[in-house]
Amino acid sequence: MKPVFKSFLFTGVLFLLAPIAQSQDLKYQWLRNYDPAQSIEARASLPKGYLRTPVKPGSYEDWLRHLPLKPGNPQVLLFNGAPRANQQAHFAVIDLDLIGRDLQQCADSVIRLRAEYLYSVKDYPSIHFNFTSGDQARFDRYAEGYRPMVAGNYVRWMKTASPDGSYSGFRNYLTEVFRYAGTYSLSQEMGPVKNPAEMQIGDVFIRGGFPGHAIIIVDLAENTETNEKIFLPAQGYIPAQEMHLLNNFNDPDLSPWYSANFSGDLVTPEYTFKKTELKRFAK
Repeated sequence: MKPVFKSFLFTGVLFLLAPIAQSQDLKYQWLRNYDPAQSIEARASLPKGYLRTPVKPGSYEDWLRHLPLKPGNPQVLLFNGAPRANQQAHFAVIDLDLIGRDLQQCADSVIRLRAEYLYSVKDYPSIHFNFTSGDQARFDRYAEGYRPMVAGNYVRWMKTASPDGSYSGFRNYLTEVFRYAGTYSLSQEMGPVKNPAEMQIGDVFIRGGFPGHAIIIVDLAENTETNEKIFLPAQGYIPAQEMHLLNNFNDPDLSPWYSANFSGDLVTPEYTFKKTELKRFAK
């Protein structure tokens, strides 16, 4: 079957999507083919007595739950193709390429997922993130040809390029965001979740700093009798590397799931978070 191109206008910009097969609705734009059998939902089995929490079909939560995984349990690779030093921390590797050489690190990986989902549902006005300077970087403005002129902490947006809302243009936008954003800026623009027991898919444990760290919750389930929540965390890291689902060394019987009712701090294989560091994107 021959591929077809879909195009549409938005704020005067022609958005031309990559060719997609007529028989397939691609939710994950960076992939040529999506195999549901390799999704998080299919691969991350639930402990006995648990069911996945209901989510709205087509929502960000649903999209994260169905993220593609690489088959088996391959090594996590760095941006340069070399294996990362710690190959024991991960349960599975998310099938997501890297953008911008050594740029797509921990917070950038979270930004990438959020932006990719919004792009996939054509919610372009909601694709915006803050630079460390506090300046907002909007994809709709970038698509109109505006580019950031950065001098120290001063940012000025000037129209220096032709309009481009294509997927390749979107990836170029993300490269700019990755270059000037990080855990500090992302933690500042997200809202707090006061009680981890109220967490949702898409929430982020994040410590803003230089570098700081961030992990994102990509799935949730509940015990049918006790209503206890368990969650599945994923991370990118420094240097830039493939995102991966984390093992739970503190509870091997539950791994790769974690209990939302943890006491004290949240201890992951390579970082420890406080309960107060759980945050959420604004709806």
